[in-house]
Amino acid sequence: MRIYIFRHGIAVDAGAPTAPEADADRPLTAEGTERTRMALHGLISMGAVVDRIWTSPYARCAQTAMLAAEVLGVPRMSVDRRPELVPEGDPTVLLAQLPQLHDDGVMIIGHSPMVDTMIAQLLGLGTPISALKKAGLAVLQHKPGMIHAKLLGLYEPKTLRRLGRVE
Repeated sequence: MRIYIFRHGIAVDAGAPTAPEADADRPLTAEGTERTRMALHGLISMGAVVDRIWTSPYARCAQTAMLAAEVLGVPRMSVDRRPELVPEGDPTVLLAQLPQLHDDGVMIIGHSPMVDTMIAQLLGLGTPISALKKAGLAVLQHKPGMIHAKLLGLYEPKTLRRLGRVE
């Protein structure tokens, strides 16, 4: 199974006059939506197959998940908002469920620094080795019987957008 860990796109700044009061309600900006969509097209050019999406319930992640479902052709019923993926959440239970899935690919959409901690946990490392930018991606491979996943790549959003360009 491939695990695609994706950080949400650019959201309205918490200090902006138009920002909602609650952090959980901050949406993607128009630019964030467009750049995220372009980055997700990069996954298509990489041959990504995603059967299921787990996302933080926060607005910016949920919007990113809906864009991912649209671009990657994932049925909306396969998009699951998971409370473990909120910024202060503990994804340990969620990660323990991964080996039980029979999907070709799972996308996990969350926040920094949790996504980087999650990558480290899947690799069996004590500290993060990454710092995903907004709309950045880590691709890991996990096979049955393996204790830890194997890192296949870390992609900056700019690289994903370039990969996704249709000439």
